[in-house]
Amino acid sequence: MRVIGLMSGTSADGIDAALVEWPTGSSVRPFHLLAYRETPLPKDLQAEIHEIAAGERSGTTFLRDLLSLDTRLGEQFAKAALGVAQEAGVGLEQVAAIASHGQTLAHHPEVGGSLQVGSAAVIAERTGRPVVSDFRSGDLAAGGEGAPLAPFFHHTVWADASETRAVLNLGGIANLTWLPRGRDPEAVLAFDVGPANSLVDGLVVELTRGEERLDRDGRRAVRGQVDQEFLAELLADEYFDRRPPKSTGRERYGSQKVQSILSDWRRRGAGSEDDLIATVSALTVESVARGCLQLIPQARNAAPPLDRLIVGGGGVFNPALMDGLKQALPPGVAVDRMDDHGVPAAAAEAMAFSLMGRNTLRGEVNHLPHCTGAKGARVLGAQICPGAVSEVEEG
Repeated sequence: MRVIGLMSGTSADGIDAALVEWPTGSSVRPFHLLAYRETPLPKDLQAEIHEIAAGERSGTTFLRDLLSLDTRLGEQFAKAALGVAQEAGVGLEQVAAIASHGQTLAHHPEVGGSLQVGSAAVIAERTGRPVVSDFRSGDLAAGGEGAPLAPFFHHTVWADASETRAVLNLGGIANLTWLPRGRDPEAVLAFDVGPANSLVDGLVVELTRGEERLDRDGRRAVRGQVDQEFLAELLADEYFDRRPPKSTGRERYGSQKVQSILSDWRRRGAGSEDDLIATVSALTVESVARGCLQLIPQARNAAPPLDRLIVGGGGVFNPALMDGLKQALPPGVAVDRMDDHGVPAAAAEAMAFSLMGRNTLRGEVNHLPHCTGAKGARVLGAQICPGAVSEVEEG
């Protein structure tokens, strides 16, 4: 079964699309990544996403603006799906479905809600394929956090019988999945650690007045020096010590937090702009280390020591983060890229939703409820929008 997975993260800089061929039976192995592609989002659209997500758009046109964004993002997701199929040399009639996570604008599990936009109906209309979407609402309805969902994929792909591993995604938010040796899905622990690229990207945009969108290759962080006192203040955030299950997003680590950090830094009057980026990058490293070395043992008594950390997401290309993780974790813990273990680092989240969509179509469980706090296993994907084409060539 061929399924396209679509994902746009909290950075909202582009849409990841992965076309994966899954076995026709109940097993998910072996699977084949036929193509992966990233479709950049226009800068003005990215800025509008961040503005609406931060609650900075108000007035009588707000609902109209929200609906317009939903439609325009649907067009962008459809473009991404068409592009990845073309890159694979696969006709859309050979694709069983498209699984779209959408673009998160708000995530508030404390009130049982999470909002993703990117019209599934528009995607289905432009591609002619069925579209599975709205993955988080079912978990939330069952009492879960609605996140993280990717651990289902992490366990499927990387759980090992003889080695305790953790899978780290460094997107806008840092997500951690702990896979104790033995491959028992009930033993998996996963949670959002805190900010990864969301704060650094936001600070770079502010410091450069929008001329730069990210700390490319970690150049600023590598040049800067970490301000340990300011880092300690940032780490005092109660979220970093909160026990899992827990999840977060731009509502906590978005533009308002960026402005607060920038204001505090300038008021101190010490350090360069690069020092600020180095310090906020170190925040990610230290919070991940705290998650691995403190929160996991607290949540799982007698947790076996970590053998290997497998890292993906945009942060994998940042040496300040990767080298920092190697130094922050105990000697003997290997720090690898997902690419070293069969999955392109940038493609992993889109592949995760491809797998979830595949299971939705089969009526099979596609999350790990104990990782989100849901009261039981569910088949997530509350909306299936029919496509225009009724027959699919099985591949």
